[in-house]
Amino acid sequence: MSTFPSALGLPPQQCEQVLRKAAAAPSLHNRQPWRFRLLPHVIELHSRPQRRLPATDPTDREMLLDCGAALLNLRLALAQTGNRPVVTLLPRLSEATALAEIRAEERKPPDPTESELHGAVETRRTNRGPFLDPLVSETHRQQLIRAVRAENCWLHVVSRREHAALEELIHRAHRKQTSDPEFMEEMRRWTGLAEDVVEGVPASAAGPAPEPQDRWVVRDFSGNRAPARVTGKDFEEEPLLVVVCSYTNSTLDALRAGQALQRMLLTATVHGLSASMISQAVEVRETREGLRELLGESLWPQLVVRLGRGGFAPATPRLEPRRLLMPPEADGE
Repeated sequence: MSTFPSALGLPPQQCEQVLRKAAAAPSLHNRQPWRFRLLPHVIELHSRPQRRLPATDPTDREMLLDCGAALLNLRLALAQTGNRPVVTLLPRLSEATALAEIRAEERKPPDPTESELHGAVETRRTNRGPFLDPLVSETHRQQLIRAVRAENCWLHVVSRREHAALEELIHRAHRKQTSDPEFMEEMRRWTGLAEDVVEGVPASAAGPAPEPQDRWVVRDFSGNRAPARVTGKDFEEEPLLVVVCSYTNSTLDALRAGQALQRMLLTATVHGLSASMISQAVEVRETREGLRELLGESLWPQLVVRLGRGGFAPATPRLEPRRLLMPPEADGE
């Protein structure tokens, strides 16, 4: 087997570890829609069209969020090697799938805060189960807000008076999606899978199947493999709900929002918080417009996130870094 390629002056083994960290990012249905090209002076991040979900993500907006999250992890991993990553988003004169070019300038010690975030990359989990404690301190809320702002995005904390309107939007989107056979086929293909898969959501990480009393968790990732719910272990009525927002509806800002989302999720992990994504209201055009109206129409909602203090959440599988590599030259994908 050929050795792993090197880039940015890093030896092959270190490059492999950097990509492993990047690939620990969350993605819709754990489809892992990213690939990387390693060249001597640049690492390229590409989307992977074969991982499109046209019924769930028809505009590829969530694919951009996913790749943005992987980019944030890549930046953190490179910083730990003593390199300052310099990122060009949507590089000109590149292939259609190219989303970012990452170069390294000047050697410098890693920032202590970013070292903490880097340490949380592989312990971060999407927790689809009920939270033990939905309360999040004001101090931690402010840290989450600052994390998102650091990536030139905005975090809207959903107020209690906004809960009813958001709940209605989520359930309306859920009804629309589950009435679409193509959407349901994508769910069937990517969720509730056996434990030996390396893509998609295995049943062990799916959380309990939703029940009628659940306000916020209505999507079933279990593929009918979920164990019976323990009596008295329902989902919390009032979790902390936040909306990661961008300032425009552009491809560029979707990539920024993915980085902001991941910085927020890692910040939550550092402070012992659990999170799960609530995607429905931003995946359906009409309800996304309704959510934008709820936010005041000056922001573009990218993802709703539920936060609290949860119990154990198993990891979802990841592809090995070697399987994420692109050849040095364009391969036509």
